[in-house]
Amino acid sequence: MNIIEKKIELSDGRSITIETGKLAKQADGSVVVKMGDTMLLATVVSAKEAKPDVDFMPLSVEYKEKFSALGRFPGGFMKREGRPSDYEILVSRLVDRALRPLFPEDYHAETFVSISLISADKETMPDAIAGLAASAALAVSDIPFLEPISEVRVARIDGEFVINPNRSELANADLDMIVAATMENIMMVEGEMDEVSEAEMLEAIKVAHEAIKIQCKAQIELSEIVGSTTKREYCHEENDAELLDLIRNKTYDKVLEAARSKNPNKHERSEAFAKIKEDFVEEYSQDKDESEINMSLIGRYYHKIEKDAVRDMVLNDRFRLDGRETTQIRPIWSEVNYLPGSHGSSIFTRGETQSLTSVTLGTKLDEKIVDDVLYQGKEKFVLHYNFPPFSTGDARPTRGISRREIGHGNLAFRALKKMIPDTPYAIRVVSDILESNGSSSMATVCAGTLALMDAGIQIHKPVTGIAMGLISTKGAEKYAVLSDILGDEDHLGDMDFKVTGTKDGITATQMDIKVDGLPYEVLAEALEQARMGRLHILNEISKTISEPREDLKPHAPRIVSIEIPKEMIGAVIGPGGKIIQEIQETTESVIVIEEVGNKGVVDISANNKESIDAALAKVKAIVAVPEVGEVYKGKVKSIVAFGAFIEIFPGKEGLLHISEIEHRRLKTVDEVLKEGEEVEVKLIDIDKKNGKLKLSRKVLLPRPPKKKE
Repeated sequence: MNIIEKKIELSDGRSITIETGKLAKQADGSVVVKMGDTMLLATVVSAKEAKPDVDFMPLSVEYKEKFSALGRFPGGFMKREGRPSDYEILVSRLVDRALRPLFPEDYHAETFVSISLISADKETMPDAIAGLAASAALAVSDIPFLEPISEVRVARIDGEFVINPNRSELANADLDMIVAATMENIMMVEGEMDEVSEAEMLEAIKVAHEAIKIQCKAQIELSEIVGSTTKREYCHEENDAELLDLIRNKTYDKVLEAARSKNPNKHERSEAFAKIKEDFVEEYSQDKDESEINMSLIGRYYHKIEKDAVRDMVLNDRFRLDGRETTQIRPIWSEVNYLPGSHGSSIFTRGETQSLTSVTLGTKLDEKIVDDVLYQGKEKFVLHYNFPPFSTGDARPTRGISRREIGHGNLAFRALKKMIPDTPYAIRVVSDILESNGSSSMATVCAGTLALMDAGIQIHKPVTGIAMGLISTKGAEKYAVLSDILGDEDHLGDMDFKVTGTKDGITATQMDIKVDGLPYEVLAEALEQARMGRLHILNEISKTISEPREDLKPHAPRIVSIEIPKEMIGAVIGPGGKIIQEIQETTESVIVIEEVGNKGVVDISANNKESIDAALAKVKAIVAVPEVGEVYKGKVKSIVAFGAFIEIFPGKEGLLHISEIEHRRLKTVDEVLKEGEEVEVKLIDIDKKNGKLKLSRKVLLPRPPKKKE
């Protein structure tokens, strides 16, 4: 074995080691990246030839976590890893988005990047080094790749920026981002913040980039040692310069004219562009045999010309496909309380993008249970994003949840979660995209804010979001930053920069850059333009609902939360759950008890106040401490020869001696009392040795007058 190692020293004394030549040597490239006790095995394999008529980069990135990495068994009957978790999908997307732009444009061979967590410690977060591992595997391979990238996590903890902080440190961060970059350029950003300013976010990106440069340099040096600086030769594209010139001459002006029509309807624009191509093909094929017509090549060249024409129009004319100026937001309308059966609902429509969002409230029993390799726990707030095919007019079935839906939903979740108050409710937000023409994840953020306020959730502040785009020449010598981008502008542009926030700062962001050499000044301009756009959208939705409703909807579950002494949890539950089950049955409520620190937290939920009050009274009675001299209303539980046992609290009985029932002398107890009868008694003593309660009824009765002699 020819084992080669490269060590990267971090500024705080920790180190990252890249090792190659030991594992998975039949892959085109493989490395093991180690930080602390966390180890990632990254491999990359690329087909030698591209499949026919493939004109894109068929890249697949899979991140998998082995439960054995932390000495755990997987859950479930099969006891083996199954479908990827949301976290694994999100890490896969982070790596994919950073790598994809750096393959040569004409490289179309199927390429598979696999990253496996093979060893772990609970403090080192593997998502921060997954991008480094993938890029290093490419660096030691012969697969064409323009230049190494790396990803790092940057967090601000107690006012200081920290690179790749430990999990426990991250709990105190007010800014948490993953940044990917090459030696020269930022490629991808994703993260969440506590309402930070645009300048603070930009500073964090710069700090991350400095750390990334060191990691990219290490990969270049590793590649030189391994001898993989020369990449494989390939020829994946057939080109015809004469055909390209012909299509350009015949269609460019027509495409430019169609682009300048300022038609706000997406489908009509698409049909106009498609008609130009159809007309060219019809004219071109008039004197040619069918075998001479390469429709794949015509399609690729026409798409390039369409892209060039639209970009030229934006840069030169300073207006866009739908006629808007670069900073202009599409028309917005919104509505709340649209779904009478939901606990909260909204419609948010911006241009041709529409989200119908609902809010459902539940108890602790409805919280999401997370059982990942490195994290086990519950999530009280969840957000789900659905993107059905009909939203874009596609005639195809829905087949499960896509990675895109997981990623977009996570971005909206991050945008809103810091604004969710401390509440006993489990909250589920569901955004169904009914129309889509760009920025559907940002529509979800806006619709989510509206629906939460409609539900009566007292969110700290409303949150809105906007997607920014960019059209630029090389090196951004000439550029246009676009607010609230269309789907076409995302596809044809150089940047997709989503920013969410309140009136006071940014709460989440996601950025993908598709070009080299984007200056920080352009990013700063995009952030400021995004801020102005967010404030405009905030003003628009405030016309629909400006603050949360004072109360929940009448049909929403009601939850009251109280704290009880830890040692009283068992008393409330009772033997085999007898007492808590009885309370729930008699009051038609749901009671959940959780031990938190040295206290017990009791959540009581029901659909009406009367049930909650009844259950609350019973719980309070159980945990109440009996006090001598207090009067209680109890139930006769049993009658014996020497008295009656009275239940003054659930599970707490005291003896009412026969001599304490009335002032007169009784022969039997049932002369006065019957089992099940309610009676008022006074606690007159508590036995110090055994804690038994002594009760009296007669002290509450008027003393009869003395008999005259």
